Amino acid sequence: MASVLFGDPFRRFLLGHPIYGPQSTTGLMDWLESQNAHILKINVPGYSKEHIKLEVDDENILHIKGEGIKEESQGKDTVWHAAERGSRSSFYRQIELPENVKVDHIKAQVENGVLTIVVPKENSPKPSKARTINISSKL
Repeated sequence: MASVLFGDPFRRFLLGHPIYGPQSTTGLMDWLESQNAHILKINVPGYSKEHIKLEVDDENILHIKGEGIKEESQGKDTVWHAAERGSRSSFYRQIELPENVKVDHIKAQVENGVLTIVVPKENSPKPSKARTINISSKL
């Protein structure tokens, strides 16, 4: 009953994307994997490539940020009754990429409201970095 009233508090962590309004499809993603690449397809309706920023940090995390813009006013004599389509909010996603990818060869394009990101795989996977994790009595 509480999850119906307040929403699932772990939804953001389980689904891996920020919580949007119930009608929004911006930022929803499909992740496909072929023999040669990972292919990410993300809904970005109304966004052009100038309004989307992609970055990969040192920890192999892909950051996708869409900057919202507001539609220009139509004039002094125009009265707005609804502005759902014309003003876009910003969105942000971060995706942890596998270790066996060629970060320097990532390509992306926006077409028909879909951002497609192709992340090529390495032919020979890099060995995983083994490390020791110390256990303490307090966190």
